[in-house]
Amino acid sequence: MIVVQKRVPALLAAAAASALLLSACSGGASPTSTPSASSSAAATASPCKDTPSGSEVESVKVSGNLGEAPTVEIPAPLAIDATQRTLAITGTGDETKTGDTVEVSITMYNAQTGAEVAPMQKAAATVDDTKFLPGFVRAIECVPVGSRVVALVDSADAFGTTGSSDSAVKADEDVVIVADILSITPDRATGEPQPEVEGMPKVTLDDSGRPTVTIPDAEAPKDLKLAVLKQGDGEEVQEGDTVSVQYQGTNWSTGKVFDESWGKQIASFQTTGVVKGFSQALVGQKVGSQVIVVIPPALGYGDAGQPSAGISGTDDLIFVIDILQTTR
Repeated sequence: MIVVQKRVPALLAAAAASALLLSACSGGASPTSTPSASSSAAATASPCKDTPSGSEVESVKVSGNLGEAPTVEIPAPLAIDATQRTLAITGTGDETKTGDTVEVSITMYNAQTGAEVAPMQKAAATVDDTKFLPGFVRAIECVPVGSRVVALVDSADAFGTTGSSDSAVKADEDVVIVADILSITPDRATGEPQPEVEGMPKVTLDDSGRPTVTIPDAEAPKDLKLAVLKQGDGEEVQEGDTVSVQYQGTNWSTGKVFDESWGKQIASFQTTGVVKGFSQALVGQKVGSQVIVVIPPALGYGDAGQPSAGISGTDDLIFVIDILQTTR
């Protein structure tokens, strides 16, 4: 099985992987994977906690513009018994809550040495401490969009008694996280509805935005075929971008849904980390769009198929994809 890595610095991940993927054999021109989202997050994510401030975190001086690399002065060594948080910039947007997917800029420092251990990186992260370090989640939850958060994270909420995998943070060392809350990713495409395309499967949406696909009584197209169902006006997806999407995969031959993010969590992955047909459906489209794509076997799982998902080597795949965010 192939696993897509999280869209945050590896240091912040609570586990090595967040999503199980249906995968084809790798090598040569073979496709790689289609995304799949864990179903456990919504059920087990911690409730939103408004983490208090404290004199130690207030002693950390942070300057610079939102979304740009901060200038940080840490009066190291700092040590605490419980995670603290303060706002260097207070935003005016919607407040983040448990389960939201949030676009953030993240920088991390060792609180004992003051050294930077993870340079600023834009990322998409779910407010869910089953997926990310609890201290990171404490930093980004219950915060208005447009804020810059400074969190002094206790080691128990960070890397505990083992330290980080790269040894930048040793056992029982606390960390400082500076996180800019840039946006909350919508849970569905918000673009303008487009006319139906003749010959393509029909798509209807329920109140949550989850699609139902009706397959025409006809043979699947021989080549990849794509139609835009909703036209967004956001940033255009480029090859190599990391995207956040809602998606549903249906087998043209059986009419059965074999994989989807709906009812689970938004999926995030690089366009280069999925089967070719899925990638081709994304690149060139704009954020806010919803597309439907019919993928022939050669651009999906190839001759081997994906037996564990009920996909044979001759099955065409239908994906409805809501493009919610892209970063590079």
